[in-house]
Amino acid sequence: MEKKKLLIFNGSPREGNTVEALKALREGLKDHPELEVREIKAADVNIIPCTGCDVCMSSGDCIYEDESYDTNRAILEADFILFATPVYWWGITSQLKLVIDKFYACHEIFKKNPKKIGTIVIGEAGLYDPQYEIIEKQFWCIADYLNWTKVFSKSYSANKPTDLSEQADSLEEIRRLAVVIAEAVAD
Repeated sequence: MEKKKLLIFNGSPREGNTVEALKALREGLKDHPELEVREIKAADVNIIPCTGCDVCMSSGDCIYEDESYDTNRAILEADFILFATPVYWWGITSQLKLVIDKFYACHEIFKKNPKKIGTIVIGEAGLYDPQYEIIEKQFWCIADYLNWTKVFSKSYSANKPTDLSEQADSLEEIRRLAVVIAEAVAD
């Protein structure tokens, strides 16, 4: 049986709460050998910002020699995409935004290749803060535009870099997301 592919975009440029969340998820994924996991840390990917030149509309590739071709190819190969990001100024990190902006080069191809996605967002503010809603709406819009299915959107409040590691209930919920992902790709 061919393994289903889970692609994780880690939007954090630091070793903090987002990394802790992804560690918890990986613990849950140990019970799902049917999933092949690939993680791309956005801060480690060489991406030149999109200039909106539209050359990619005819060639399918960005005119800049960066790693956007590789990240977009990883998306096409994935069955489920997880975006994990801390909140920076009421939005996703700039590193993750650079990766997402380069989806433009393949958006017509992406529309023909439905994906299932989920988000894990971790911010300093309480969960009542609009920052989580802003990010959730951004991903709903991306998913809707690309004909992707948004399976879950999880937000967590964690101030200091070690706060999430002290939230047993949150970590357990993140571990259980492995089941949600496995069920989503089994359909």
